[in-house]
Amino acid sequence: MENRAQLLDHFLSTSDWRDAKRTPLAGDASLRRYERLFNAATGRRAIVMDAPPEKGENVRPFLNVAAYLRTNGLAAPEIFEADEHNGFLVLEDFGHDLFDVVCGATPESEHTLYAAAVDALVVLAQAPALESLEDFHPKMLDLALTSFRWYAEPASGIDLGYAHTACRETLAPLIASLGTGSVTSLRDFHAQNLLWLPDRPAPKNVGLLDFQDAVLGHPAYDLISLTTDARRDVSPEVQKMCVDRFAQRMSLDPERFAREAAICSVQRNLRILMIFARMSLHFGKPHYIDLIPRVWGHLMNDLAHPDLAKVRQVIISTIPAPTPDILRKLKAQCGTVSTL
Repeated sequence: MENRAQLLDHFLSTSDWRDAKRTPLAGDASLRRYERLFNAATGRRAIVMDAPPEKGENVRPFLNVAAYLRTNGLAAPEIFEADEHNGFLVLEDFGHDLFDVVCGATPESEHTLYAAAVDALVVLAQAPALESLEDFHPKMLDLALTSFRWYAEPASGIDLGYAHTACRETLAPLIASLGTGSVTSLRDFHAQNLLWLPDRPAPKNVGLLDFQDAVLGHPAYDLISLTTDARRDVSPEVQKMCVDRFAQRMSLDPERFAREAAICSVQRNLRILMIFARMSLHFGKPHYIDLIPRVWGHLMNDLAHPDLAKVRQVIISTIPAPTPDILRKLKAQCGTVSTL
């Protein structure tokens, strides 16, 4: 068994899916790979996940969080087969109806789908947190500041150490004001990781994917992941509906929640600037650069909150906006940074 393909073939050959037709699926920003399985004899469908441990992947957190979500009445995929050591899982196939696809084909359905997603988040936020998870809050500041190394400095071409320090000094007390992580946060709760399952009772009508990096976080974190999506524009009306629905059902103070959501969103969007730039500069995937302007727009909206005025001043005076020239400059550096 010298390579992943042979290992995967062996894994499936010893399972109920040995005769299944295999179709590759588009990957994500991770090192995991997926295939859709179809057994013509039984009519059963599934997804096989290939998560290579030698590249730092680990399927055990996925199994742990999936079990937790199902225990709390949410729709995580059932696990049909597992090889934890070699990093292979056969998962329930939720089908093709990603929120992104359904909303694109029927824009009038956006309100219904996003309301269902918010209701699933309320269930998650009200459930006892998964105790084995790490508190995300101590990492938030450093993750946000990686945007200087991977986006701001390659875009500007200058050393921004002074700006990095200034941003740390203004952002640190805001993040500290959030306290410790209190709810299970899936972190990548957005339209390309959610599937519409209308034949299932709520909250199981929202299929959940890509939750292996769950942490203990702020109740607003997954909500802003949903409403300020890096890959699609959510209508302002639906954004407001989601925030109001969540705050009302969680009995939250609207003003305090708006402030804390803005802080979480600034941190998240700075981190995404880092991720998308790194996907091009290090991993050689320049199409991620095309997503940066939307992330920048979300960041500017977040920084409009009056309590974030000092952070806004630092960011707009030191981090280059993603103009067409800046985006071309970043793409020209695609694949040139060999070290993480």
